[in-house]
Amino acid sequence: MRRFSSWVFLGCLLAILFSPVSGTMLAQTPASTSEKTAMESSRQDHHSYANLEAVRVRHVALDLTVDFEKKILTGTCDLTIERTGADRQAPLVLDAKALTIFKAEQSADGKSFTETTFSLGTSDPILGAPLTVQVAETTKHVRISYQSSPAATGLQWLTPAQTAGKKDPFLFSQSEPIYARTWIPLQDSPQVRITYAARIRTPRNLLAVMSAENEYKPVKDGDYRFQLRRPIPPYLIALAVGDLDFRPLGKRSGVYAEPSVVEKAAFEFSDTEKMMTATEKLYGPYRWGRYDILVLPPSFPFGGMENPMMTFATPTILAGDKSLVSLISHELAHSWSGNLVTNATWSDFWLNEGFTTYLERRIVEALYGRERAEMEAVLGRQDLQRELDAFEDRDEILHIDLKGRDPEDGQTQLPYEKGVLLLRQLEETFGRQKFDRFLRGYFDHFAFKSITTADFEAYLHQHLLDRQPRLAAKIPLKEWMYQPGLPASAPVPKSDAFAQVETAATAWLEGKQPAVQLPTKNWSTQQWVHFLRFIKPKLKPEQLTQLDQAFKLTETGNAEIALEWLTIAIAYRYEKAYPALETYLLTIGRRRNVRPLYQELVKTPEGKMRAKAIYAKARSGYHPITQAAVDEIVAKD
Repeated sequence: MRRFSSWVFLGCLLAILFSPVSGTMLAQTPASTSEKTAMESSRQDHHSYANLEAVRVRHVALDLTVDFEKKILTGTCDLTIERTGADRQAPLVLDAKALTIFKAEQSADGKSFTETTFSLGTSDPILGAPLTVQVAETTKHVRISYQSSPAATGLQWLTPAQTAGKKDPFLFSQSEPIYARTWIPLQDSPQVRITYAARIRTPRNLLAVMSAENEYKPVKDGDYRFQLRRPIPPYLIALAVGDLDFRPLGKRSGVYAEPSVVEKAAFEFSDTEKMMTATEKLYGPYRWGRYDILVLPPSFPFGGMENPMMTFATPTILAGDKSLVSLISHELAHSWSGNLVTNATWSDFWLNEGFTTYLERRIVEALYGRERAEMEAVLGRQDLQRELDAFEDRDEILHIDLKGRDPEDGQTQLPYEKGVLLLRQLEETFGRQKFDRFLRGYFDHFAFKSITTADFEAYLHQHLLDRQPRLAAKIPLKEWMYQPGLPASAPVPKSDAFAQVETAATAWLEGKQPAVQLPTKNWSTQQWVHFLRFIKPKLKPEQLTQLDQAFKLTETGNAEIALEWLTIAIAYRYEKAYPALETYLLTIGRRRNVRPLYQELVKTPEGKMRAKAIYAKARSGYHPITQAAVDEIVAKD
C-alpha cells in the first residue's frame, strides 16, 4: 500500500505553485531543488519510453492503407518534432509495440527527406519497445514507414459475420490507455498533446471515420482525409472502417452506424444537442466543433470511448427508451474532463473519470431530473462497494501507484465512483453555485493541458479550500487521495424511487403479494436493476420462476436488466435462462457486461465447465482487451 508523507505532499504542493502547466505564477517563494524534484517525479510517465525532456512530437500525419485480408495497416507516420532540452543531439525516442518498421527518414523542412538510422529496443510485454531514431539538430520532421500486426491490441478486425449487416468486414481502434503504439509509432504518453491529420485508404464500398473533422455528407470512395486542429493526447486518436450510414441529430451532432442500426440509434440519441447545451451552460463552451457518435458492433469492449468529435459507443445502450443514454452524457462530458483537461499519467486517471462522472450526473439531472441522477448515483455507489470488497488496499487509492504495472489495472470503477464522491462532497460542502464556478474556472485554466493530481490539489487549495478554511477542514483531502477505502464522511446518495422499489420487493419476498402485482409498469431500467440487486441474496429458488413468468426477464432485450437477471440465474442454477446466458455471452463483447457473468459461473465446478465451453465459442469474437480479462477468470484453478 502506497502512502505519501506530509512532507512529500507539501513539497509537491509548493512545487506546483511554479509549475509551467498552470501558466501563471501562483506563489512568491522560489521552490527548492527537492520540491522541484518531487514535482517532476509526480509527472513521470512510467508507461512510455518517450524522452519528453529532450524531444517532443507536436503533430502526427498518417497515410495508411487498410488491408482487411491481411488484417494490417500499412503506410507512413510523419511526426513534427520540437527539441525541448539542452541536448541538441538527443535522438527521438518513440513507443512501438508489435510494429514492423521498414524505414526512418528525417527532414528540416518537411519536403526533402533523407534516410536515417533507427533501432528497436527490447520488447516488454506491457510497454512494447522503444523505437530510437537518430535525428540531426535541424530536423523538424521524421517519417516512419511501417505496418501493424494482425494481433495489434489497439485494433479489432471483424469478419462480416461479426457485424450487424453480415456482409462487410469492420475495423475499429481502441487506443486507451497505451494501445496507440500498437498501430502508430509515436510518443504514447497522455502528457504529449498533438494535433493530427490522416489519409486513410479503404475498400471503395466502406466508409472510414476518425476522431477528427469528418465529412458531414460522407461519400464512399475508398479515400478519406481527416484533420484535428486541437491538441489531444495520443490515446484519443481513433479510426473505424465499415459499412456505415449517417443521420444528423442537430446542427452540430449526428450518429454513424451500420444501416440496420442507424435509425434506432438516431432515436436513442435524439437528446444529444440538449445535452451539449446543458453542459455548456454549466461549464463553458464546447470547444471541439462537432460532436458525433459512432455505434460499433457488439464486440466493442467498452460502453463508450470519448474520442474527440466522435464518441465510439456500444450497441448495448440501445434500449429503445433512452434509459441508458447516461453513457452518452458521460462521453460528451469527457469533452471537458479528459479531452480538454487530461490526466498527465495513468496514476491520475481519476482526474479524467471522477470529474466526468460528476458532469455526467449533472447533465442527466438537467435533462431527466434529480431523481434519475440520484438513482444512477446509488447504483454507482453499489458498484464501488463491490470493488472495495474485492480489492487489495493498493487498488483502493484514488492516486494509484501503477509503476511496474499494466495501466489497465487502474481502469476500474474506483476512479469513477470514488472520484465522483470526492467532488460531490466538495459540492455539498461549499454549495453547488460556488463549486460550479470553481469547475468552470478549472476547465478554462487548464484547457488543452495534461495535469497531475498535485496540479489539481494546488488549484483546489488556491481557488476553493484556502478561501474558506472552516469549510475546507471538513474535506479529508489526503485521505481521499492517498488512502484506501472511503472516508467516513463520504456522501451516501439516496433515492426515493429505490426506497419504493425495496418496499414492493420486500412484500413480494415475504409472500404478501404475487409477482404479477409488483408495481413495475412505470419502472425505469435503473429501478429494475436495483430491484434485482436487492432481491438477489434473499431469493428462494422457486421465486425465479414466478418472476420470469410474470415479466419475461429471460427474454429481455435490455442489456443491463439482462446482466442482473442472468447473474441471479447462474447463482440459483435457473436452467431455463442458460440458453439466454450463452446467447448473451456470444453476442456481447463489452467487458463490463461479460466479466461479471464469467466470474459468477466459475464459482462452482459445474459453472466453470459451462464458462469454458461458452468461452471457447465466444473468445474469437471478443476484443483483445475483453479476452485478457476473461482469460484471467476462466484460466484460474
